[in-house]
Amino acid sequence: MRVLHILKTSVGAAWALREIRELVKLGIDVHVALPPGGPLVGRYSESGATEHIMQFDFPVRKPWNFPMVARRFRQLVEQLSPDIIHSHFVGTTLTMRLALGRNHAVPRVFQVPGPLHLENPFFRRAEIVTAGSLDFWIGSCRWTCQRYKQSGIPNDRIFLSYYGCDLDHLQLGERGFLRSELGLSETVKIIGMVAFIYAPKRYLGQKRGLKGHEDLIDAVKLCLKAYPNIRCVMVGGPWDNATNYERSVKRYARQHCGDRVTFLGTRDDIPNIYADIDVAVHPSHSENVGGAGESCLLGVPTIATKVGGFPDIVHDGITGWLVPPKNPKALAKAMLEALHNPMEAQRRAQDGQKLAKQLFDVRRTAAEIVDIYKEICPCCS
Repeated sequence: MRVLHILKTSVGAAWALREIRELVKLGIDVHVALPPGGPLVGRYSESGATEHIMQFDFPVRKPWNFPMVARRFRQLVEQLSPDIIHSHFVGTTLTMRLALGRNHAVPRVFQVPGPLHLENPFFRRAEIVTAGSLDFWIGSCRWTCQRYKQSGIPNDRIFLSYYGCDLDHLQLGERGFLRSELGLSETVKIIGMVAFIYAPKRYLGQKRGLKGHEDLIDAVKLCLKAYPNIRCVMVGGPWDNATNYERSVKRYARQHCGDRVTFLGTRDDIPNIYADIDVAVHPSHSENVGGAGESCLLGVPTIATKVGGFPDIVHDGITGWLVPPKNPKALAKAMLEALHNPMEAQRRAQDGQKLAKQLFDVRRTAAEIVDIYKEICPCCS
């Protein structure tokens, strides 16, 4: 079975790399179209897939380039003759459908990494109206699947499968690494957030970044009044030319929390950092399962907003804390509760880790993808 995967980035989306690596192990002939220049170029080839370097995302800023992008993609499809085309982003999905037409003979699947476009009626409709009879969807959380069903997509064209993690290589590091780096004693409680910094999308009416950095800063300010011995650590650099916005977030943190918020930038040693984090916070306004899956897998007490796929893994009072989005007061209350009750926090973290290992083992999720391939393309069985 030959499957063409299409990606808009060679910088992020490591979840796609993990999935593709396992699909190759399961005997799928995987080809990957991805743009040049990022650190993941070459990594797909190392995993056993065949890379095709090309710009493929929908050229929003230069729409006049679309005919050239579409022509190159059609040529690639004609060259490879894939049994299935598998897209991982909204932009690449729209390009795929517009380039090939609604009635193209090859089954196409859109594995939805995040539900943001589904929250806007215009973008949701634009995505769905371009689909043909051989288009299918894989929601990576229950919320996404439900929204497509509510939009009229038949049940037999929607599947649920989470992006998986390599459990054999995701192990919590030794405690003390981060505290040593920052010069913090064991008496200091560390609140951690791991997420790229996304600038607000003004055309969607966003006033703050998608990941909720400012919301956490506001919550830390509230916590400092009752629990002065805390430090907040934010891990993750700017995403997609958000450097100016990153600067504004740092200014906001200094203005409201002084030196109590530390920005570490992009790191590749997340398990070592999480070893010293007392509470992981995910204050996103829109999200798939996101970083909550990672912190739960590592057994770190987790607080998340009640959006998207977070409730799939964070069950309030059982595996962590769920709070309303865009609500720093509720966020601060949950943070203080977790800090004041470390035994309860660890109990929830242990239950969260058990659930996460059931849901996010990439060997299981990749096998689910192969089963989906066989269902949407019976000749590939």
